[in-house]
Amino acid sequence: MKWSKEEANNWYKEQPWLVGCNFLPSSAINQLEMFQGNTFDDKTIERELDWAKELGFNSLRVYLHDLLWSEKDKFRKTFEKFLDICDKRNIRPIIVLFDDCHRPYPKLGKQPLPVKGVHNSGWKQSPGMELVKQVDEEKIDTKELNRLKEFVQGVLKEYSSDERILIWDIYNEPGQFGIGDKALKLLQYTWEWAHEVRPSQPLTSCLDGAIGDEILKLNGENSDVITFHTYEAEKLEPTIVRLKEFGRPLLCTEYMAREFGTTFEFSLPIFKKENVGGYNWGFVAGKSQTHFGWSTILELQKKKENGDFLNNNEGIPEPKEWFHDIYRIDGTPYDEKEIDFIKKTILG
Repeated sequence: MKWSKEEANNWYKEQPWLVGCNFLPSSAINQLEMFQGNTFDDKTIERELDWAKELGFNSLRVYLHDLLWSEKDKFRKTFEKFLDICDKRNIRPIIVLFDDCHRPYPKLGKQPLPVKGVHNSGWKQSPGMELVKQVDEEKIDTKELNRLKEFVQGVLKEYSSDERILIWDIYNEPGQFGIGDKALKLLQYTWEWAHEVRPSQPLTSCLDGAIGDEILKLNGENSDVITFHTYEAEKLEPTIVRLKEFGRPLLCTEYMAREFGTTFEFSLPIFKKENVGGYNWGFVAGKSQTHFGWSTILELQKKKENGDFLNNNEGIPEPKEWFHDIYRIDGTPYDEKEIDFIKKTILG
């Protein structure tokens, strides 16, 4: 069952002002590389979450992948380590299950190297465009559909009472990257599967950020707390005003694109005044290269044709103006004044 407005708002009153980032360690190119046993980099995660704690961040938003559950014993070990690292720093993550963004053909094992200067060149959809369309067309193999159900319900059951986890974000931006309304059927299944388990933590899937009227309606009808994504400065306050009509806690789970004006200096005071949680995209400029802008994605095919990939011993180049992210790999900030502002706003 969906939480009542009273239950949701009472839960929110017990939380601090929730501030954090969408987190991927600088040594991982995607969520698979982050959590697979042979590439799980606890030292880097510990170092980078120390920086997050120093900033005043008390939460993160972190993506899983359905394929990780096919090796659930290995995944449990790395996920437990990650949750413990967070817990020791009093940081509680939002955990994302499915995602329609970026590259459509995920697989376990060795992940691709970054493409030079391309935003999120190796991020993988979960479960991927092909399976989403098969669900929509009712052509998906029953065994494969059951695998997706077992992933959602397996994770939710195992951690349904785990106080280290803040929120379950069951499906990130359904319908993005040309998938459109074809994501609706899988989203419907995912809400059904999640409500059958009904974990102790709130459930959500984003409104602004998702694509398609039916998808938006479904997320609005089922979310315990309301989450949204806003990267354009002129849309932030109107979006908050509009979504307050739900009468539920609001969290902006993606923002901060310097090119579009949603800087920390612009956004954080609004979130603080309106008691809205805020999670910027990116933290340390690493293999995901999200300090480069979205426009670089359009250049990806050209770079592929030229074989312009990074080798393991190559540094990642730095754009003049960063799109996302806060720190370099060595811990130096992109902008020292920005760091001071974040600390002052969060910590006082």
